[in-house]
Amino acid sequence: MQHNPSEIYSSRASIFKQQQTIAAGKASRVSWLRVFLFVAGAAAAYHFFSSGNNLLGALAIVTGYSLFVVVMRWHTRLEYKRQHLRLLHQLNLEELDRLKGNISKLDSGQQFSDDHHPYTSDLDIFGPNSLFQLLNRSVTSIGKAKLAGWLQHRATKHEVLHRQEAVAELAQPESIDWLQNLLATPRHYKHAETTNEDFFGWLQQNHFYSRHTYLRPLIFILPVLTLVAIVAWFYGFSGYPAVGLLVVQSLLAYRFRVERDAFYDNSIGIYESMQSYTRQLQHIEQHQFQASYLKEQQHKLHAGNVKASAALGKLALIIDFFSYRLSTLMAFFLNTILMWDFIWIYRLESWREKYLEQVKGSLDVLASFESIASIAAHQYANPTHAIPEISETPFEFTAEQLAHPLIFVSERIANDFSMQGVGHTIIVTGSNMSGKTTFLRTVGINMVLAFAGAPVCAHKLRVAPVQVYTAMRTVDNLAESTSSFYAELKRLRILLNMTEQGEPVFYLLDEILKGTNSRDRHLGAMALIRQLHNRYSSGMISTHDLELGAMEEELAGSVENYSFNSTIEGDKILFDYKLQRGICGSFNASKLMQLMGIAIEE
Repeated sequence: MQHNPSEIYSSRASIFKQQQTIAAGKASRVSWLRVFLFVAGAAAAYHFFSSGNNLLGALAIVTGYSLFVVVMRWHTRLEYKRQHLRLLHQLNLEELDRLKGNISKLDSGQQFSDDHHPYTSDLDIFGPNSLFQLLNRSVTSIGKAKLAGWLQHRATKHEVLHRQEAVAELAQPESIDWLQNLLATPRHYKHAETTNEDFFGWLQQNHFYSRHTYLRPLIFILPVLTLVAIVAWFYGFSGYPAVGLLVVQSLLAYRFRVERDAFYDNSIGIYESMQSYTRQLQHIEQHQFQASYLKEQQHKLHAGNVKASAALGKLALIIDFFSYRLSTLMAFFLNTILMWDFIWIYRLESWREKYLEQVKGSLDVLASFESIASIAAHQYANPTHAIPEISETPFEFTAEQLAHPLIFVSERIANDFSMQGVGHTIIVTGSNMSGKTTFLRTVGINMVLAFAGAPVCAHKLRVAPVQVYTAMRTVDNLAESTSSFYAELKRLRILLNMTEQGEPVFYLLDEILKGTNSRDRHLGAMALIRQLHNRYSSGMISTHDLELGAMEEELAGSVENYSFNSTIEGDKILFDYKLQRGICGSFNASKLMQLMGIAIEE
């Protein structure tokens, strides 16, 4: 029996809201306890020192401070838990919004849009009201980029099957807690786009101690000598050695101020990302998986001398200590006594030599997990969607009750459709607004989902691996002095070039050559279909040109006619959006113009 996602998300949101309220109350009480311990410790210390009992006064300070730190850490954990419950509540509300089609406020992935891509612009893969908005649950830049890559490039059959297996495991009802905790964890932190990639690239190119080798022994010697000289000064010895050493450290700090600032400025931006990645990887490392893909990815996290989460935790700790320089007063004392910045630059470069390559690999693993988690959450939210079967028959596309995943209505119109074979063209005719262009997009977007390893909006689907290519939204470009007709010709030229490479290409062409006169459009479209018929390609073409339907007889068995029709009842135009065999028998352009106030003589 299938679960009801809407009821489950509503229930989970309500439960997390209640738990958040309870957690907030507990955190508040512990916060007041922290204040009480501080005041009590200070009062006790004052009492003992005032009465001349310095030993008990010192003990009161140490005991009070120790208890204060313990309670402060307790409060930090409680506050994290409260925040996590709030984020889980928010996450389930977002899932409810997705089910209703309210996705406009979610990340659109606009940064991945590319008008020159073979299909992403025409199929609404990125941008407002896009497939990325529906599918993506990640907030990290690496997770978004990985999922975008899966939507931009089809996977091999082997990869698709492995992803499907992994998605199926994480989409099980018993995995929902683990899955949502993985997705909620990075929401605790701020994630700057590609900051970590920029930092790792910068770190690999900057070798401070390779250029200044004489500084390496000084970071161990100078702080010790300076501290000893200061202590000796307090005990009555000459202060000149201490002053001299302080001056030396100050001069070194001034001499390398630009380099020190560069290391800090480049590292501080990734601090929260590293904390996020550490917690996410810990969550993954501690879980037991069954799917081979998930186990293989998890195994990579243990490939180094330490776990990937531990390596990232070390980096976060280094950056945290480095950030002590934010306090001007503290930075002055730390860098004139302990060579603070130099020490943490050294630790950062040592970390690079030990862990950088391991961490880069582990972040790729994390990005893959986040992408699988996004798809799994989508599958859990849509239990009626089918897991596509990858076909060995060239250009097969066999679907039952195929629909568009971005059309959110209570009764989504679906169609059965089947085609296969090389050099096969489906010509779809239809009246205006009848659904022919939407159907082409429906076929294309479900192919993209299938090749990413995601479920498709259909009851069943068998699809052969192909390169999807579209020409639908060709527009003019004033900057390049390009008309819409010429832009479309350029798009078709790319298609012809792709079909010469031997890779299977599935094309979806909407109203081709619409920018020229009817005679040239008809001759050009027929010539293109004949040319594509002799290439390793197949596809679909929508058109108002009924004369193209004659090609079903010319290329019998290779060209088929399908259509969408409408009926006119009084001043109403009725659409059923159902795909039918044959050429369209009804058109409504004149009626539409009449309804818009244009007088048409009948």
